[in-house]
Amino acid sequence: MLLTQGTVEWNQRVGQDCIHLRIRTPNRLAAAAPGQFVMVQAAKPPVVLLRRPFSIYGTFVRSVENCGIELLVKVVGKATAALAALGVGDPLDLLGPVGTRFVLPETCRRIYLVAGGIGVAPIRFLAQKLKHKGHLTSECRVFLGGRSRQDLLCQEEFERLGLPVQVTTDDGSAGKQCRVTDPLTQAIFAAPPDIVFACGPMPMLDCIAGIVRHSGVACQVSIETMMACGMGACLGCAVKPRPADQPYRHACMDGPVFDIQTIELS
Repeated sequence: MLLTQGTVEWNQRVGQDCIHLRIRTPNRLAAAAPGQFVMVQAAKPPVVLLRRPFSIYGTFVRSVENCGIELLVKVVGKATAALAALGVGDPLDLLGPVGTRFVLPETCRRIYLVAGGIGVAPIRFLAQKLKHKGHLTSECRVFLGGRSRQDLLCQEEFERLGLPVQVTTDDGSAGKQCRVTDPLTQAIFAAPPDIVFACGPMPMLDCIAGIVRHSGVACQVSIETMMACGMGACLGCAVKPRPADQPYRHACMDGPVFDIQTIELS
C-alpha cells in the first residue's frame, strides 16, 4: 500500500447520481483484486482534507505503462462532488490498494452474487475476474437490488458476462417490488449455492447473515463504511467480532471483506 498519483482517463455520469471514473495509475494498482479499495482525493482545488474510500470497480492493463483502475462513485458531498468535477488529464492522489479480497474456494461451481445500490462496485469486479478465470457456470446468479430504478447499476454488464440477474426495487419501479434478500432466500433454499458474495447496505448484509447462517451456506461480505485514514490508525471503522469475546475488527485492515461467520452486523 503506497501513496501515488493517478490521472483521469475519463469521467462519465452513470444513473442519477453516480460517476464512473477510469484512472491511469502505476501498474501495481492495476494488480488489485476484487474486494480491495483505494483512498482517493482530488489533487486540484478545492482540496478536501481527508481521502475517501472507494471499492475498486475494475482494472485495465493495456501495457506496463498504460494501465489503471476504475471506480464507481456516488456523489453525496463535497469530496465526491470534487471527483465528479474532474476532467480528462486531471490528477488524483491515491492510497492503495488497501484491504482484503474475496477468496473463492476451488471447489465452488454454484455462486450467488448479491449487490445493493453502490455496493455493486466490488461485485462487478468479482464477476469479471470469475469470468476471466472460467469460474462462472450456468448455476451462478446475480441478485441486484435498489430503492428504485435509478439505484440499479450494472445489470447489463452482468448479463453480458452471461449471468442471469434477479432485479428488485423497494418501490417496484423495476423488477420485483421487494427486498433483494427475498428472492435470495428462495434461491438458497431451492438450490443452495456453494458460496454467496455480497456487498451493500448494512441492513441488507445483516439479513443475508441470518439467511446463510440458518442454511449453512458459506458467505463473504464486503463492508461499506466510512474511514478517515484507511491504515488502522484512527480506529473509526470498527466491526463487532463474532464470537463477542474476540478483538474488534477494523474494515480498513482486517476487511473490508469478511467471512460472515467472523463478524456481527447488527
